[in-house]
Amino acid sequence: MSLTSPFSLTIIAIIALSFLGLPIGHAMIASSIFYLLLAGLDMGTAAEQILNGMYTNYILLAVPLFILAAELMNIGSMTDRLMVFCNAIVGRFRGGLAYVNIVQSIIFAGMSGSAIADAAGSGKMMQQLMTKDGKYPASYAAALTAVTAVIGPIIPPSIPMVIYALVSDASIGYLFLGGVIPGLLMALAQMGIVFFDARRLNFPVEKPTPVRDLPRITWEALPSLMMPVVLLGGIYSGVTTPTEAAAVAAAYALLISVVLYRSVSFGDFYRSVLASARTTASIGMLIAGALIFNYVVTVENIPQTVAAVLKAWDLSPTGFLILVNVILLILGCLLEGTTILLVVVPVLIPTARVLGLDVVHFGIMVVVNIMIGLITPPYGLLLFIMTRIAEVPLRDLVRDVLPFLWAMIGALVLITFFPGLVLWLPRLFGYQG
Repeated sequence: MSLTSPFSLTIIAIIALSFLGLPIGHAMIASSIFYLLLAGLDMGTAAEQILNGMYTNYILLAVPLFILAAELMNIGSMTDRLMVFCNAIVGRFRGGLAYVNIVQSIIFAGMSGSAIADAAGSGKMMQQLMTKDGKYPASYAAALTAVTAVIGPIIPPSIPMVIYALVSDASIGYLFLGGVIPGLLMALAQMGIVFFDARRLNFPVEKPTPVRDLPRITWEALPSLMMPVVLLGGIYSGVTTPTEAAAVAAAYALLISVVLYRSVSFGDFYRSVLASARTTASIGMLIAGALIFNYVVTVENIPQTVAAVLKAWDLSPTGFLILVNVILLILGCLLEGTTILLVVVPVLIPTARVLGLDVVHFGIMVVVNIMIGLITPPYGLLLFIMTRIAEVPLRDLVRDVLPFLWAMIGALVLITFFPGLVLWLPRLFGYQG
């Protein structure tokens, strides 16, 4: 392909505009319109692709609703009560607060679907608890908070899985089920590092919660603990679609916070809606840019070209999975996860189908890769978020993240080469793939 071809100039324009500081979504929209101009195509196609993609995909409504649910939990006392419950369960062990950090992320994962929401909400609270009175080094607490936040979009619900379903036509329900065991496996890998570090660094043992207090603590946290049950129960019982379940989750979080816990003022609610709208708008611009850029990719037959190149390499399914993992781990160091899902993954899916790979297994592997990218230097979005929250140097944070990163890559290897870890639960619920 010539460097002066319309497609090559489009790629150059996207990179140039991004380096100049334009958000990637805006850069893709502007550059794709530039392609239509160079290729002599109707420039109104850009608006047509964006409008058709945005307004005919009912599934996209789940994204702002899951974001709103997470915001409502953060402003209410749901997160506080969950934290007390987690501390009562695992806080009594050496390094107890570190285990609490992991367990609360597992529970919170069943509510928000967003790693950033986890880190900015319950993660910020854990950072304060762990560093109080110098119990844990600030950089270690920040590193652990960053890596535990990664669990959020792997255990259902998951905003990245919603976006993957959009580009692959895979079932959201089965994707959600497929993420449960991999998410728990990632948490187990993190707990293994904490177990080793707790003894090596002599982490403190928290005061154990009296057994007689456990029923009361559990009862107070029960409404919060029931949210994943309400959310996932509605999906898998067939009562609600995933998008309707997201609306139920947001309504349930509001109901519990306002009526039962009485911990949300009108001002808090307004700010949470505003924050949700801003986050949704940024994701929406990315999706809009990807929709028109994917049209350009389709016109240029890029997926077929990539498939032909890979076929010429005579890759086996295993070889293809290794190649995809390497590509996604490298891209995760440099690009934002949603961009990878919307721009890169659609090019890989046709080849995965031709090789007979299961689309749900492939999707979970992709999402895990992208989540690991959130804590991988140099870009790692969660690393930058935690340096601001914890006010620690990036180099110290990266040093403490690396052992967890290697452990999570080890878990990714198991997820990649043992599809049964992903597909066991979906098949239990009738998945035929």
